[in-house]
Amino acid sequence: QVQLVESGGGSVQTGGSLRLSCVVSGDTYSTYYMGWFRQAPGKEREGVATIHSTKDFLTRYADSVKGRFTISKDNTKNTLYLHMNSLKPEDTAMYYCAAYRGALIWLAPLLISDRFTYWGQGTQVTVTS
Repeated sequence: QVQLVESGGGSVQTGGSLRLSCVVSGDTYSTYYMGWFRQAPGKEREGVATIHSTKDFLTRYADSVKGRFTISKDNTKNTLYLHMNSLKPEDTAMYYCAAYRGALIWLAPLLISDRFTYWGQGTQVTVTS
C-alpha cells in the first residue's frame, strides 16, 4: 500500500507562486498514475492536474489552471510536484495528492477523484487579495 504526504502549502498574495510536493512511499512509485485535487470550503473536490505513471509528458489540467500550474514528477525522489504561478484568490483550497495503479492507458488520467485509490492528508493553500 502506498502512502502520500503533501507539503508546501501556505498563504500567498494574488499573483504569487507556490510549489506543492507529495512524497510517495510504500510501493513502486513509477507504477502509479498521480494527480492533484483541491477542495474549497462548501465546494466539491475538483481535479487540478494529473500525470501518467511512466510518461511524464502526458499531463492533464483543469481549464481553470491551464497555463498557470504545472504538474511534474521526480522519480529519483519518489516525489510529485505542483508548481503554481499567478495564483488567484479562487485557488484557495485544501490541495490533495492522489494515486492509483490501473490498466495501461495512453493518456493522462481524467480529473475524476473516484478513480484514485490513495490520498494524502492535504496541504492548505490560501491566496489573499
